[in-house]
Amino acid sequence: MGIPCDDVVVIKEGKTPSEPSVVTVNCPDKAGLGCDLCRIILQFGLCVTKGDFSTDGRWCYIVLWVVPHHSSLKVDWESLKDRLSSACPPSCFFSFYLNQVSNVPTPPPVYLLKFWCHDQRGSLHDVTKILCELEILIQRVKVMPTPDGRVLDLFFITDCLDLLHTKQRRDNICEHLMAALGEYCITCELKLPGPEYESLQGNSSLPPAIAEELFSYQLKDEEAYPKALSSNMGAVKKASITVDNSLSPVHTVLQIECVDQKGLFYDVLRTSKDCNIQIAYGRFSSTKKGFRNLDLFIRQTDGKKIGDPESQVALCSRLKEEMVHPLRVIIANRGPDIELLVANPVELCGKGRPLVFYDVTLALKKLRVSIFAAEIVRHSTLDCQWEVYRFLLDDNREFPLSSKQARGKIVEKVRRTLMGW
Repeated sequence: MGIPCDDVVVIKEGKTPSEPSVVTVNCPDKAGLGCDLCRIILQFGLCVTKGDFSTDGRWCYIVLWVVPHHSSLKVDWESLKDRLSSACPPSCFFSFYLNQVSNVPTPPPVYLLKFWCHDQRGSLHDVTKILCELEILIQRVKVMPTPDGRVLDLFFITDCLDLLHTKQRRDNICEHLMAALGEYCITCELKLPGPEYESLQGNSSLPPAIAEELFSYQLKDEEAYPKALSSNMGAVKKASITVDNSLSPVHTVLQIECVDQKGLFYDVLRTSKDCNIQIAYGRFSSTKKGFRNLDLFIRQTDGKKIGDPESQVALCSRLKEEMVHPLRVIIANRGPDIELLVANPVELCGKGRPLVFYDVTLALKKLRVSIFAAEIVRHSTLDCQWEVYRFLLDDNREFPLSSKQARGKIVEKVRRTLMGW
């Protein structure tokens, strides 16, 4: 177990681009801290190659070895350190922190980025990339092309640095966008959204047939696996979880083996957090032949083991579901148009998965598939809220969308990019 120190977060950068950097966090514990830290790491475009996690309920010690997912993403290590530190409880008020009733932080205000540009294949990803580098979170998107060859991009955003109330920060974002897109950029405006945009920020209903295909937990072998899970299904189905209550006197031990994928550690910690499971110790091993091994020593919020067989089955089913398909990807008909839909579960605290919009637009740009329109909406099912990314795709010679083979290739590329395969 770690001990208090001046720097709650220490980052030792790798000597070469291929060498992992080591992130060490040593701070007071709080519910869901590991999940919060892994979300930030994922948001900075980093992959956890291995890790150790331990807590005694009061103090938490985490060591993560990380590498960038994409060489094109710039990692601001100082900013990462600041963001991780801000997610940790304050050490100097440790005793006070343990005895106080936790308050839910006020979410940052949502701003509207209104961006006019000439239509250009891949420009949506270019804008998204710049916003990610500026530590801007995309909450909603509405992309609307016009008949004269222009595109209006409406990004509803929040600022990780919480500085959008300052004119300097707003001007800086617009200047970066206009400089990056050059002659393709027409105008850029960033302000608080008016009441006329309220309808663009709400939930959006999906056709029942599409919702069933996208959110069904029981996927059909002949239909859902090839589209939603692609050719990796054979390996993914090998995911296994062993429950053991004999290895520890006070903890239930989960031994997990599953295919390696981007955000795996985050998905496991997110699921544990949402299920009110406390992880006292966890080890995330290096990849071996494309698979990961995780050992988790867990207990319920009352401090007891998970002894009830039904509770064990429910937890294992939920964890396996997240390891098999944490993101859903399908292509469907939307009237005369073709729509790509990508969905991921939202944490109970209301936060969605980082960089999904970035990865999808990157995959489509690499395939040279044009996006006619796009939006991000929320959709609620009986037991979960989902973030749904909807893309209307433009037909072209390279990918005639009427072709089943072309559709399959798009789904395959998007899913592989999302999962880091």
